[in-house]
Amino acid sequence: MKHRLSARSCRTPAFMRLARYSPRTDGLRASLFTSFGVSSQSVRSRKLLIAALMAGATALATPTAFAQNDDTPPALDTASAVKAPATPSSQVGKLTLDQQVKWLRAAQQSGALEKLGDAQLVALFQSLDPLALPRYIKEGPNGYPSYEFTMARSERIHGQWPDKPDHMLVRVAHDPLRIYAKWLPDGARAGQEIIYDESKRTDEMYGHLGGIMNVMPVWTSLNGALARAQSNHQVRDLGTEYIANQYLSEGKKYIEAGLPRSTQVEVKTIDGVRVVAFTFETPTGQPQFYAKKETLGLDLRHPYFRTVESYDNDGKIFEKIVFETITPKTFDDSTFDPKNKAYKF
Repeated sequence: MKHRLSARSCRTPAFMRLARYSPRTDGLRASLFTSFGVSSQSVRSRKLLIAALMAGATALATPTAFAQNDDTPPALDTASAVKAPATPSSQVGKLTLDQQVKWLRAAQQSGALEKLGDAQLVALFQSLDPLALPRYIKEGPNGYPSYEFTMARSERIHGQWPDKPDHMLVRVAHDPLRIYAKWLPDGARAGQEIIYDESKRTDEMYGHLGGIMNVMPVWTSLNGALARAQSNHQVRDLGTEYIANQYLSEGKKYIEAGLPRSTQVEVKTIDGVRVVAFTFETPTGQPQFYAKKETLGLDLRHPYFRTVESYDNDGKIFEKIVFETITPKTFDDSTFDPKNKAYKF
């Protein structure tokens, strides 16, 4: 499964406006905020009892299909036949919070979400409970056990915006977290490579610079001068999971501070791929929040963000990232071994 996106775009996350109070959703909201840290009738007939037992056995013998009412979403790389939700998109805003989240999941997995027109998508997300998108992202999954992606990344470092973005190929595997990253020829820092393996050294990465500075590779701190000269983030932040987690973390700040938040919803097409773009602006900005304003692009087939742009208190963009391709893959140990003959350590 490969997803293509190529225009240079965005990065980094946010949250939605505070939830409106209503008797219908107050209890659900309270339980969500706390977590961010049958009786039966007797069977009167032997026939009914036998029928019930046979039905239960049949259900156990039948492979489970992930449907709209499932509480646990399937892995992103698991093929499953999911029915499109029966409720029209124009009526989703009238559902309960739980039902809205399940509707989004079914629409995403079945492909119904990406079939909606631009105006329908905007109207849909504007009608949702403010907690529907955070719940949808939180329940995920926001990435793959192991995957490869290409990304374009620009960051303002020490007040300077780069002439051209980093263009990177990244391979990630979890449990333990292992990362290989290579800077591609058409971007900044071409030829640079790094490897991180938390099972060997949790606070250091191994790498070499590109170009004429491609000399002996060295171990360097994740927060050292060399790392901070190139990025405001650690290598551990690479991946779709980081954006989702940062988005949810920022959301907690709004809830704790009791601050409202303005939200703009639009549909954008980047190199033929459509995303729903959410623009959030904080009332106070930095340093309380990561950014004064952010725009996140939601993938229409997966519960993660593909693009994010972040702006400082003066309205200047300080970070811009786009995931161009995202492909689930299985890696062996050589992928994260500097001795791999395909690498230039």
